[in-house]
Amino acid sequence: MKITYPHMGYSYVAFKMLINDLGYEAVVPPEPSKRTIDLGVRYAPEFACIPFKVLLGTYLETIEMGAEMAITSGGMGPCRAGYYGIMHQRILNELGHDFHIHIFEPPQVNYLDFIKKLKAIKPRGMSWRTFIQLIKKGYGKLEAIDEMEYLMYRIMPFEINKGDTANAFKKVLEILDEAQTAEEIEDARWECRKMIAKVPQDRSRVPLKIGIIGEIYVVLEPAVNFYLQKTLGEMGVYTDRSIWLTSYTQKNVLVEGKIGEKDIHEMAHPYLNELIGGHGLNSIGEIVIYAEDGYDGVIQLAPFSCIPEIMAKGIVPRVSREEGIPVMTIFIDEQTAAAGVLTRLEAFLDLLKRRREQQAIKEKSLA
Repeated sequence: MKITYPHMGYSYVAFKMLINDLGYEAVVPPEPSKRTIDLGVRYAPEFACIPFKVLLGTYLETIEMGAEMAITSGGMGPCRAGYYGIMHQRILNELGHDFHIHIFEPPQVNYLDFIKKLKAIKPRGMSWRTFIQLIKKGYGKLEAIDEMEYLMYRIMPFEINKGDTANAFKKVLEILDEAQTAEEIEDARWECRKMIAKVPQDRSRVPLKIGIIGEIYVVLEPAVNFYLQKTLGEMGVYTDRSIWLTSYTQKNVLVEGKIGEKDIHEMAHPYLNELIGGHGLNSIGEIVIYAEDGYDGVIQLAPFSCIPEIMAKGIVPRVSREEGIPVMTIFIDEQTAAAGVLTRLEAFLDLLKRRREQQAIKEKSLA
């Protein structure tokens, strides 16, 4: 059977290995492009958000590549994302495609259903022990990918030659892609750390620090957010992303992460104390965290028509004012252009630079 999955950042490298390890043929989804979006827009409801349209376009592209089934995640709480898989399945069936979407809901929704879904993709004859070991190995590669991407964004603002870090990361992905056993993945991890660390850097710089928050898909998929984090890094900005696929998995499937949902919700409590779905509540709490950590500003990324992020956006001005940190919101849909996003980024950076200069003058006068 040929199986595909959503394209979300660089996670496709790990999912490809896992599906192949299970004895299926992985159909690697292409990076979202204008064609992907056009296909999704053509068949999706007009009110649907950009993640819905991109995923639908991705399924249509992978069906052309021979995919017979997709494995994806569901959702819980007051957010339309929980219905995406069902809606995608219905649309694809109406278009005449014999294609199945295997939806994994979070275990806390229905533990028995989660186990049932796992059993359905476990190959006959394969022991549960082997099956779990393969999943752990795939997760290990996913952790390595997240770590290398994290390191890339940490080094980018200090790189002496623009593009060196991005080029090193491309080689890192190739190395991790070739690693197939747990031992090879761990060896590759060490090799990749050294490779990225070797990028020539100027650590005397004091870059602006920006936190990136918002809806998970537009935050994690660079092809949808116009490579915002990479662009900022190459503009000399130090960025921190609030969401990583591995940390999200730990919080929602495995165990609590370093900063658990409860802590973020406590941070948000003075401004918002109701679960509004998606990552809306998290966005508020994360602004508070970035303010306390001394960041210069925050960028909120959200799909146009995303109700949780729209509700959060309504509270952002107060949070920004009371926490003393500028916040810029970028809503993304199929009409959003890269040039417009870049212009807004440049204006926001100018604002943050002037603000930092004014604060330095004020501190000097008080000294």
